[in-house]
Amino acid sequence: MRATAARSTNHRSLLPFANSSVTPMPSSSAAPATHRLRLWWRRLGRRGATAGAAAFVAALLAAAFFFLALSPDASAPATSYPSYGHRLPTLVDLTLVDGAKDKGAVCLDGTPPGYHWLPGFGEGSDKWLLHLEGGSWCKNLTVCGQRKKTNLGSSDYMERRVEFVGILSDDELQNPDFYNWNKVKVRYCDGASFSGNVEDEFQDGTSVYFRGQRIWEAVMRELLSKGLSRAKEAFLTGCSAGGLSTYIHCDDFRALVPKASTVKCLADGGFFLDVEDISGRRYMRSFYNDVARLQDVRKNLIHCSSDMEPGQCFFPREVAKGISTPMFILNPAYDVWQVEHVLSPEGSDPERLWENCRLDITKCDAKQLETLQGFRRELLDAISDFKKKKDWGMFIDSCYIHCQSMNPLTWHSPSAPRINNKTIAEAVGDWFFNRREVKAIDCEYPCNPTCHNTVLSQPYKEA
Repeated sequence: MRATAARSTNHRSLLPFANSSVTPMPSSSAAPATHRLRLWWRRLGRRGATAGAAAFVAALLAAAFFFLALSPDASAPATSYPSYGHRLPTLVDLTLVDGAKDKGAVCLDGTPPGYHWLPGFGEGSDKWLLHLEGGSWCKNLTVCGQRKKTNLGSSDYMERRVEFVGILSDDELQNPDFYNWNKVKVRYCDGASFSGNVEDEFQDGTSVYFRGQRIWEAVMRELLSKGLSRAKEAFLTGCSAGGLSTYIHCDDFRALVPKASTVKCLADGGFFLDVEDISGRRYMRSFYNDVARLQDVRKNLIHCSSDMEPGQCFFPREVAKGISTPMFILNPAYDVWQVEHVLSPEGSDPERLWENCRLDITKCDAKQLETLQGFRRELLDAISDFKKKKDWGMFIDSCYIHCQSMNPLTWHSPSAPRINNKTIAEAVGDWFFNRREVKAIDCEYPCNPTCHNTVLSQPYKEA
């Protein structure tokens, strides 16, 4: 049974999953109480879970409605606790890739890469959904060296268990079309969207490995042995930098699984734009140039012509031109990460005129909103050719957010953002199973009252 819609006339604010694997805590004062409720639930264990379920849900809903009644602008917490009657997320253990180090398929610090696998069941036992984790990129040895001591550069720092929510959830209410599939979260620890491949370990005397392509191959090889090679349906997805990875590897993924199977890809919040920032520079192209040169990614980007800068080849608009596998573009028209790092990056706003606007779109003045509308037009122009492809789908909402498929509130819930009265999960399911063509383009901000708009307490930090 699918959740029904509960539309609101207020623009709700929601902390995004940002561009890392760490789930941020909500900025509201409700966070400590929410955390205590979750701890209480888990301490019940299996024996007490059933008895306590009704009381927990009733208390949670009562608190939520009371909180919303106090203020029309109250923030909806972004933690992945179950809402609107959904049960607690399943916790899935980390698996390190067997024999990866022998093949040189290692994270930035030389540790083996990892993934989390939740086996499918019932009719989904021979269907696979893979999600490539995001987390920005590292453009020089200093930043890559810093990442070596985080979960984005070393499996030593990765969480041993993670919650599967949104598109990875095994709860039918939260994930109606894919809940019983085999689902895999592939951890990101190479700093270049699984695309670098440099043989040398030492870079200017610093020990660091750039082996993202080998990580991709090693993970896929292991998953093929676990049943992916027999998949009747397969779906490659990714968020942010993982969304870019999905564009890069979509056709590679298609080639791995049986020809008779249905294979499609979805990139969430991964359509980064090659545009001028507010100071007139192309900051993101320069940034990508540094990443591409550092990790020698050009050789993996076969669409890249000799007259293009290596950074240009890294943008999804260029990568996607060569993709033959059906793709779904899931992107907010006002991507909060891109507003921070592409449109108004550090150094472009010395007088800090954009600071409040970056943190909260409702604080943008008329001129800034005009600039944001121009950014939206750039996105629509960039995806215009792909809109013409019959087997491609898209969901471009007017929300000020980043990734949405890994968030239980934005993926599929009574309060999820909608276009044409369809949640993201419903739109993606309609497209994947050919129930209807999906080319959903939202109107301009602030037209959509179902949006979860991010309100940041501080600017994003680059990973």
